Amino acid sequence: MLTQDQKGAAFAELHQRPGTFIIPNPWDAGTARLLSHLGFEALATSSAGYAFSLGKPDNEVGRAATLAHAAALAAATDLPVSIDLENGFGDAPEIVAVTIRLAAGTGAVGGSIEDATGRDDPIYERELAVERIHAAAEVVHNLPFPFMLTARAENYLVGKPDLKDTIERLQMYQEAGADVLYAPGLANKDDIAAVVSSVDRPVNVLMGLKGVEISLAELSAIGVKRISVGSGLARCAFGSFLRAAREMREHGTFTFAEEATPYRELNSLFASSAF
Repeated sequence: MLTQDQKGAAFAELHQRPGTFIIPNPWDAGTARLLSHLGFEALATSSAGYAFSLGKPDNEVGRAATLAHAAALAAATDLPVSIDLENGFGDAPEIVAVTIRLAAGTGAVGGSIEDATGRDDPIYERELAVERIHAAAEVVHNLPFPFMLTARAENYLVGKPDLKDTIERLQMYQEAGADVLYAPGLANKDDIAAVVSSVDRPVNVLMGLKGVEISLAELSAIGVKRISVGSGLARCAFGSFLRAAREMREHGTFTFAEEATPYRELNSLFASSAF
């Protein structure tokens, strides 16, 4: 197994080399190992994907369980893992700093902090939002290994599609010390290009959104560095599960088995040590 320092160096290099890479989002050790087998170069956790696997809604898992989940994924493969740390599990910059310090102890080599409050006032005021990223960055930049801090501007996900405010926030997070910038929910090439051209840090873009069809090649041409899919893979899996279950319950048939991955294939993959 690679050391955390080696994983951190590999993750940092992915953000420095030319081109765009996909960082898919597994929700357990098994899906992490499958994505590693398929040749992806890094992984990111999904707070929603993990919550759904526990039978809970997003943002109701808590810090301890989130970090334990991240540690399990980081130990499952040699790939670098970045953690979805939601809003840092608290409002105060001091709490965010503790969360980042604990995240660094899981074996992961990256983590994201969002500016969504999870309350009726959905986005933190700018000054506090910047202080939170600055507190996280201070911890990150004093770690003994590379750790990529991603700052997320959540306007679009909370129903506030304000491109100007989103860009200004990302610029402020950049100055506060973020290594990667991310505004999930951008749905067209013009908005994505506007964000990329307005900052000088690697930009992560969320794909796997219904009705949004922008390819890796198109995003690479815009200058996007990293593409994640959030809960997309988990929702795809749950969608297949629900279709199969509804077929049995409503029609009494079992044609879903025709599209199921063969038992022997999965068993052979998980028996392999080539992860």
